[in-house]
Amino acid sequence: MDKFAVIRIGGKQYRVTEGEEILIDKLIDAKKVSPEVLLFVDGEKIEIGKPVLTKAKVTVKVLVEVEKGEKIDVFKYKAKSRERRHVGFRAKYTRLLIEKISN
Repeated sequence: MDKFAVIRIGGKQYRVTEGEEILIDKLIDAKKVSPEVLLFVDGEKIEIGKPVLTKAKVTVKVLVEVEKGEKIDVFKYKAKSRERRHVGFRAKYTRLLIEKISN
């Protein structure tokens, strides 16, 4: 088994390992990123928070504050009524690097 943790940032949960890059929904203040550790696994040692682990810590570094995702085209069409609607959408993300997972 690897060393990994489950963290919560911005209301969503992510399974992370050291040295991994993750994309999360854009943070309002990316400078103050403080993930909450919900689960910590190091080989056979497993710690589960109730709901959060206070001893475990995940250190993150912001690589890109605002990054645009892939464009999604939404096209609505109704036959025989000349009704057409086209909307484009690009989600904004923040890219993080997981530097260290410690207990």
